[in-house]
Amino acid sequence: MPMPRPRRRARSACLLAFAALPVLAGACGSNVPFDAAPLRLADTGLFADAAARTISKDALPFEPQYPLWTDGAQKSRWITLPRGTSIDASDADHWVFPAGTRLWKQFTFAAGERPEGASKAAVETRFMMLRADGTWLYATYVRTPAGDDVLAPPDGVRDYCATADGKHHDVPGHGDCRLCHEGTRMPVLGFSALQLSPDRDPLAPNAAAPRAGAVDLPALVARGLLRNLDRAHLQSPPRIAARTPAERAALGYLHGNCSNCHNGDGPLHRLGLRFDHPLAATAPPALASTVGVAGSFTRGAATQRVVPGAPACSTLFLRVSAMDPLTQMPPFGRHLVDRNAVALLEQWIRTDLPAATATSEVDQPICKKDK
Repeated sequence: MPMPRPRRRARSACLLAFAALPVLAGACGSNVPFDAAPLRLADTGLFADAAARTISKDALPFEPQYPLWTDGAQKSRWITLPRGTSIDASDADHWVFPAGTRLWKQFTFAAGERPEGASKAAVETRFMMLRADGTWLYATYVRTPAGDDVLAPPDGVRDYCATADGKHHDVPGHGDCRLCHEGTRMPVLGFSALQLSPDRDPLAPNAAAPRAGAVDLPALVARGLLRNLDRAHLQSPPRIAARTPAERAALGYLHGNCSNCHNGDGPLHRLGLRFDHPLAATAPPALASTVGVAGSFTRGAATQRVVPGAPACSTLFLRVSAMDPLTQMPPFGRHLVDRNAVALLEQWIRTDLPAATATSEVDQPICKKDK
């Protein structure tokens, strides 16, 4: 688990960073590839009119059904493929994107103050692009007092804006981006057959309704942007193979928030903890790798990853609900507790999981039953 970095209160850090950054005079065309990140968001191809902040018609909006939670941020997402190209879905769980693919994710916080002089619109926009050599470029752009979006420093910006409960949002550095996106075979997160399935989970925590024009799995195929997808996934749209509605939502939340690190392919696969959900799976790997499994990280009375009927004795529940930077999961990217997710996980472990597993008592000396 990566060690948390020291936090520092730097209310004016973003303004100092802005002053140190030059501004490009020219622009990169929306279909012109580049090796290094442009200094301005306007030069990444997101806008048709940067001054009016009009999104390019080539940038397609999408909304994953199990979004990554970031301290309550509202997010907008877009993807652009080079014209005449498509995504290869021959391996339904690991799509292959064409060189030049670009994705953006814009963050807005509904509450909380902004740094002095900064716009109250989007706080930051994250950008990634697949280079010709097969590596991904990552960049983050922050809003200046003048209303422009400029490249953030390589190490990010700490305490960029207030969110809630006295906490602040951190703009990530390059290392943070790679740590999240390169812990799995498919660095593009939130854009997959399961995430874009039209069979959306009505109980998914923090999910937003797709905006007008947002693409899903059938739309990508119809537009010719996704090829070689097994037609069975259109006839029977992907969904979590859960036993109860609450379990479906709980495992979906863990998939969207944890599977980028805890999966069957990445560096942490040796832990045997999986929250990814292969489309061919008849049972979620998350169940076999958590319920009744001894925890590799214990706290207090918790000795198993998930103990049916006992959230307070379940390591998974304690880590998702923790605020201690040495204990909380995810270990970075949040400074608040996702109360919607905590309530859902508590219901699933306390009520749905015992019903589904026919277990009502916990066979542990300390956690006889969680009251």
